[in-house]
Formats: sequence, structure tokens, C-alpha cells
Amino acid sequence: MPKVLIIDDDDMFRNMLVEMLSLEGYDISEASDGNTGLSVFTENTPDLVITDILMPEKEGMQTIREIRQIAPNVKIIALSGGGTHPTGLNYLQMALDLGADRSFPKPFKTSEFIEAIAQMIKP
Repeated sequence: MPKVLIIDDDDMFRNMLVEMLSLEGYDISEASDGNTGLSVFTENTPDLVITDILMPEKEGMQTIREIRQIAPNVKIIALSGGGTHPTGLNYLQMALDLGADRSFPKPFKTSEFIEAIAQMIKP
């Protein structure tokens, strides 16, 4: 069973993802910020990390960079509710530039999201 780590500070959204992906047969671990996410990552070595971009403690950009240093081949999906960096760059594009494999804006179509995960990691 493929392992997925979900890192998101929005409890309701994170819980929705946990439930949705558990029903799809994935082994889920979760964290509410990047620092906790990195700890869980090193303990569980997931096949896929789904991380929000804007979070307290450690934001998603830094989390993506650090995960890439630990495990260059792990699959990463970045999520963001919108917004741009003060330089005008789009957060989702920045996440891709830093090493995320895919990015999705919040909200997203559930079917497209589940299909992307299935393509990235085979159960």
C-alpha cells in the first residue's frame, strides 16, 4: 500500500484529504506544519508528499527544498489557496521550480487530484 504524507495547517482540509485518500487505499500520515511534516517524513518515508505552501512554523517552499535534499526521488504535490510572492511570482509555479512534481490550486477537482496521485504512485 503506497504511503502518502499530507502536510497542511488547515485541519478541516487536511482531514478531508486524509479521508478521501484513505478511501482510495493509501496509507496516510499527516502533519499540520512543515517542521512536523519533516519529522514524520523521516520516520515514515512516504512515496508521496502533499504539502500546502502557506503554513506557520515552516512554509511549503522550505519544506519542499528540505525533502528534496533528503529524498530526491520522492513525489511531491504542492497545494495553494492562491496568492503570489511579493515579487509577483505565482506560489504554485515557485513550488514546481523548487522541485514539486505537480501543483494544484485550492479548490481542485477531486477526480483530477486522485488521478494525478494514481499516475504518480502505483498502488
